[in-house]
Amino acid sequence: MTRAAHAAEPSELLRKAAIGSPATVDHSAWDRLLKQYVKTGADGINRVDYAAFKKGGQSQLKEYIHALEATDLASLDRPEQFALLANLYNAKTVDIVLNRYPIASIKDISLGGSLFASLTGGPWKAKVLHLKGVELSLDDIEHGILRPVFKDPRVHYAVNCASVGCPNLQPEAFTGARLSEQLDVAARAYINHPRGAAVAEGHLVISSIYNWFKADFGTSDDNVMRHLKAYADAPLLNQLKSVMAITGYDYDWSLNDIKR
Repeated sequence: MTRAAHAAEPSELLRKAAIGSPATVDHSAWDRLLKQYVKTGADGINRVDYAAFKKGGQSQLKEYIHALEATDLASLDRPEQFALLANLYNAKTVDIVLNRYPIASIKDISLGGSLFASLTGGPWKAKVLHLKGVELSLDDIEHGILRPVFKDPRVHYAVNCASVGCPNLQPEAFTGARLSEQLDVAARAYINHPRGAAVAEGHLVISSIYNWFKADFGTSDDNVMRHLKAYADAPLLNQLKSVMAITGYDYDWSLNDIKR
């Protein structure tokens, strides 16, 4: 009964935090794997060398995931909790892709979890993790914990769904000590890339993320625009100032694989 209750309310895992605790989590293994297998292309998109990762790094990845699953979240401060969950989400996503690689899109992977999941594809609703004995899906981490607990729109720049249209999988692990800085860097990189926001002939097309999760960015188009402008560099910012409305949304579900 206890497990079922916690599984139904994932945010209960973060009900407690050791505010001010100096405890940290060792993400060095994930950091090394990211630096080895994630490469930034000339187009500004970070892609994963899944073929090489599958051959040389997946066993280390699984060990890292198991170590995070055994961590006591309640012993950590809030930034450390966020960093752990974002890294765990991203590491497990890569692991799931590697298990089925080669594939064209993560949406080609269906692990069950619900009738809706079987219809739409993707592994997000399947219970694929055990955090301190609680079964969790990737959706539980993103939508059941990170979004409602932290209420920070930069969550969307932290979790990576292995797709070209998604904010980059960063080539370094998130850490509690540098979390806010890392999230700002990730937000700026995405918003200033055409898949985040692109203006052409006065028309603004932005990522579907800002439509799917508009509530996280202030519920209205005006607030989404304010968010974009807060991270836009000069070239994009000047274009946004001349745009009256959001014209459309776009998203590319192609796997963020190294092109050969």
